[in-house]
Amino acid sequence: MRPWLRLLIVAWLAIGGAFGLARENVAVDWIVLADLPREARQTLALIKDGGPFPYSRDGVVFGNYERRLPLRQRGYYREYTVKTPGSHGRGARRIVAGSEQEYYYTDDHYRSFRRIRE
Repeated sequence: MRPWLRLLIVAWLAIGGAFGLARENVAVDWIVLADLPREARQTLALIKDGGPFPYSRDGVVFGNYERRLPLRQRGYYREYTVKTPGSHGRGARRIVAGSEQEYYYTDDHYRSFRRIRE
């Protein structure tokens, strides 16, 4: 193999890793259930009970386009609104549920997530 080609391949792999192109394992902080806001605990209970949900968008597929959660096939994650007192509309808080009963909380509209530890 030509030296310049080998160098190009190594550089491409290094740059891809640096920008998260091969990002399967995403580091997510934890939050204990008791530390969640009351409204988030209520939303989690509704999710586990299968509803009824107060917002029409509750239960839609969460695309994970920003890749802040572990990568899974489309449809694996569903999102649910956590009521925000004083907010008009849905606000920024959500719980995202994975198909294998893992739950993630965000209070900044998907910029960061914490996995809920029950």
